[in-house]
This record gives sequence, structure tokens and C-alpha cells, in this order.
Amino acid sequence: MPATLIQLHDRLTTLTLAPACGGSLVNWTTRDSGHALLRHSDAEALAANTARRLACYPLLPWSNRIGAGGYQTPDGWFALKPNSPGDALPIHGSAWQQPWQVSEQQADSVCLTLDSQVPFAYHAEQRIQLHEGRLHIALRVRHLDARANWHGLGLHLYITRTAHTQLQVSAQQVWLSDEQQLSREQQPVPAAWDFHQAAPLPDSLVDHAFTGWDGSASILQPDLGYRIDCQAEGSDCYLLFCPVERPFFCLEPVSHPVNAHHLPGQPGLRLLQQGEEAHLTLTLHYRPGLDNQHAANVQ
Repeated sequence: MPATLIQLHDRLTTLTLAPACGGSLVNWTTRDSGHALLRHSDAEALAANTARRLACYPLLPWSNRIGAGGYQTPDGWFALKPNSPGDALPIHGSAWQQPWQVSEQQADSVCLTLDSQVPFAYHAEQRIQLHEGRLHIALRVRHLDARANWHGLGLHLYITRTAHTQLQVSAQQVWLSDEQQLSREQQPVPAAWDFHQAAPLPDSLVDHAFTGWDGSASILQPDLGYRIDCQAEGSDCYLLFCPVERPFFCLEPVSHPVNAHHLPGQPGLRLLQQGEEAHLTLTLHYRPGLDNQHAANVQ
């Protein structure tokens, strides 16, 4: 179990964090009803001591999978090995597997920092704040290695899902994947994955990157009586992961599609020299008072 949990509060919500467990969010709940706004992390999830069992964790210095055992940089081939049991490819960077430090803390805000040497030297920072039902996360990375390298950012967000959950988010295209779950080609978004208007989540598996996104999304929870409006900046695409018959789904704002290191032009990645930075922000706005009738009218 993580050594230290900390809590933030505003008038409407409570946020629990586990800095030592990958700089993760553990639970975000309403103060009046105790509803879990993100996937609920119970004692068993905490005891597993991995960010992948919790509510949200940072993705640095890349998101999702990288193929071919590494990638090309201006200084030559940069080799990578798988970093997670059960995954054949390196996944989600290294920040989620390291303890973060608390550098600042107040009742409604905290700053977490990480100085990493894996897979190269970088400094990362998460500034997290609650205010009137808004959860704001500002993610920043500064490249410290003497040799330039590619950086990508993201947040792996697990969201509560019920039989009535609806999603509203716009995208122009989707990256289809190969047998290794690496992005292969872009196609127009099919009707089953089109959420321009609020719609229930599909019953079948979805695990893809979507592009042509303006950074806004809404999650409607009519049976729980609320909605969450999302706004991301520095995020050119989102990953949507809908596992079958699970009480959560993932909507991940990320700067790049899966395996962007091997796609033409490295879309969404930034080649940072020593001292240069990249940023991504996400705001989740909890709005109580939604019922089934209001949800139907959102469209």
C-alpha cells in the first residue's frame, strides 16, 4: 500500500492522491453523496501498489505503446525494453512507475514533482487543484538529458461507467491498429464510435486513438445525477478505451497517437533539447443536477 495518501477538498468534492504510486489520483468523490466521479479505488486496488489500478496517472515521456524495440533520434537509435508484466511492448512511459514528491500542498491544491533518469533524464511536474467542483491538472515536462529526445504527454483517466453513462466528444478520424495494438492507418470515425452528440458507450471493445479533437468532452451520468465537462489543452488527440462489462472506461487526453515515434512526421511528439519543456492541461468540471430527462435533452 502506498506509504502516504493525501487529500484535497473544495466545497463540492474530495480528491485523494498517492504521490508515491506514480503520482496517481486515487479517488475523486462528491462530498454530499460520496459518488465516485472517477473509477473507485478500494483497499485491494491500493494494496496492489500500481498506478494502473487507480483513478488517473500521468503519461510521460510518452503515451501507450512503442513498437520495434525503440525509435530513432537525432543521435541515433534509442533502445527500449518492455516495462510492464503482461505487456510485450514498452508502455505509458516511466513516470507512472516512480514515486513523486510533494513540493507544495494546501487544502485545495498540491504540486507533485519527479526527477527521472529513466529512460532518459527529465523533470516532471503536476499541479493539481480543486475549486468549486473543478479538478484542474497541469502537467509539465522539462528535458534534462544532454541529447535531444522525443516527448509525449498524457493523462490516463479512468471514469465511472454505469449502464446509462453517455459520452459526448467530437473527432474527425480514428487510428486503426495492427495485431500489436499499434496505430496503423487513419480512417473516418465509424458511426458506432461517433459521439458528436451524447450517446451510450458501445458494448464491444474500443481501444483506439482519435484525432481532430478540440479538447472538449462531456460525460453524462443521468442515473447518478451529474455530468462532468472536460477541457484539455496541449492534447491533439484522445484515446478511448471501453473494455467489455467493466464498471469504467478511459478517456485519455494525449499529445500523440499510439506508436507516434514510428508514424510519418512523429505526429504530436516534440523533440526537446536540454532545458526545453512541453505542457498539457486538463480540467474536469463536476456539474450536479443531471437526470435522465436532462440527459435526453443534451443532444
